[in-house]
Amino acid sequence: MINPTENNYAFIDSQNLNLSIQDQGWKLDWGKFRIYLKDKHRVTKAYFFIGFIPTNQSLYTSLQKDGYILIFKPTLSLPNGKPKGNVDAELVLHTILEINNYDKAVIVSGDGDYYCLVKHLKKENKLKSLVIPNRNRYSSLLREFSSEMAFVTDLKQKVEYTK
Repeated sequence: MINPTENNYAFIDSQNLNLSIQDQGWKLDWGKFRIYLKDKHRVTKAYFFIGFIPTNQSLYTSLQKDGYILIFKPTLSLPNGKPKGNVDAELVLHTILEINNYDKAVIVSGDGDYYCLVKHLKKENKLKSLVIPNRNRYSSLLREFSSEMAFVTDLKQKVEYTK
């Protein structure tokens, strides 16, 4: 049963989510995804960890309008010209710093680097859900949390961006 007074926070690895969805050949509607988090997981705050690129200001504004709290990571330029902003440490840190402010956490990523965080949250009864972007491609380290998993792959009809 869903408790309407639940106060859950989502912690989103934006690059893992975005690239995993693109790999599946579709685009995520960030607004619809935020509504899904609110309705399904009772998420009151959705922290969105993202590399900062000055030319992406309109994206950042749009995400904030959709109800995300943006946490920026400085980016580096890789030799191939692509930006790199690894947000793992920031996501783990914020999840732990905020732990007394939420009932349960929703971690959005399929990255095994979050294994110790997810394991800790489960041990402390603070894990609501592990939302994995791609049902077919995620770290095998996370399989032990299968009872807490949801897959964005299965939500395509609800959260796909359509023009």
